[in-house]
Amino acid sequence: MISRPRTAVSCTLLVTALCAGLTACGSDGNPLSHRPYDAAGQVSVNAPSGGREKADPDKPLEVVAEDSDGRITDVTAYDVTGRYVAGELAADGGRWYSTSPLAANASYTVRVSTEDEDGAPGRKVLTFDTGKPTTKKRLDVTFGPKAGTYGVGQPVTAELSQPVKVRAQRAVVERALKVSSTPATDGAWHWVDDTKLHYRPKEYWPAHATIQVRSNLDGIKIGDRMWGGKAKPLTITTGDKLVAVTDAAAHQMTVYKNDEVVRQIPVTTGRPGYDTRNGVKVVLAKEGTVRMTSASIGASDFYDLIVHHSVRVTNSGEYVHAAPWSVGSQGAANVSHGCTGMSTENAAWFYDTVREGDIVKVINSGGESMAPFGNGFGDWNLDWAKWRTGSALIGGTPDGPTPADRARLRPQSV
Repeated sequence: MISRPRTAVSCTLLVTALCAGLTACGSDGNPLSHRPYDAAGQVSVNAPSGGREKADPDKPLEVVAEDSDGRITDVTAYDVTGRYVAGELAADGGRWYSTSPLAANASYTVRVSTEDEDGAPGRKVLTFDTGKPTTKKRLDVTFGPKAGTYGVGQPVTAELSQPVKVRAQRAVVERALKVSSTPATDGAWHWVDDTKLHYRPKEYWPAHATIQVRSNLDGIKIGDRMWGGKAKPLTITTGDKLVAVTDAAAHQMTVYKNDEVVRQIPVTTGRPGYDTRNGVKVVLAKEGTVRMTSASIGASDFYDLIVHHSVRVTNSGEYVHAAPWSVGSQGAANVSHGCTGMSTENAAWFYDTVREGDIVKVINSGGESMAPFGNGFGDWNLDWAKWRTGSALIGGTPDGPTPADRARLRPQSV
């Protein structure tokens, strides 16, 4: 039974005297009944408190009521870095156990609230340290992109040093990878494959947002002989919202800045057999002057050109670039090998205006749809419901790239 220590005679006299001098007492006649008593000895915790002995981080934390007449009402456990331990309390209050793993080499504080058979509250606070993991396998995380300012379409990436295949282990990893933005947005991780995750919000990032990314995996057990390692936090920002929409059928690109049209550009896109991919793409790089050859895409007609103001939007070599040789077709016909070509003047403006992470969207082309993964950032081609199925915390089976996608070849086209 969990109960307050009492001294039978003196306590009774004290309570009587106090009640005599008050207009009202507690419902049980004891004005001290709502002061938490020391519950030490009334609950047990499977972790050594104080001394040199350390708790085994492989084992869950467990708090047990020592007598069935009392019960545990709440348990809060956290380490010195502020990471809280999730747990579940039995319906009868007899037992609380952790549902998230403890970290290795960490110092914890546990606060236990109890209630005795009279409804009087009790408290117990203890601290303990966890020992070193016995594993030789450490999971490190590298976030991307590098720190800087990007367009509103830029996904956050997390590269893992070890493959994580089991869904429960993926949930541990994902739960520890934290992304916050100012202004705040709803977002989710999506497992691209066993070693890579992408994070994006439901809609594009807000313009001029600050996005902070960090990992709480350090010292956390992920699976058998696998523990989380350190990760360098990341902060990126977004610039103006810039979206370039190319209508391949109309041979026209419309550029929007913060949802207002700032330029309309006559273009040419991929001709039949080399149709430009439909869908949303994200600017990968501003490469400037690039040599493009027919051999890189296996084109039957030969070309070998030095191309200026080149902005890459796929790994397979799709660009927006200057194409002075096709000015007569721009705005009227599609004659390229898959790239979006425009005049040198327009290409120079586009090159100077866009940044990595900006959106380039193609509509009304005869080409295939942009793949979500494996050929750049096609993340926005999954609707929000489908994106969320790639999370180990939200539900569903992650969609990953095919082996061919993962080859990530980089042929070039014009």
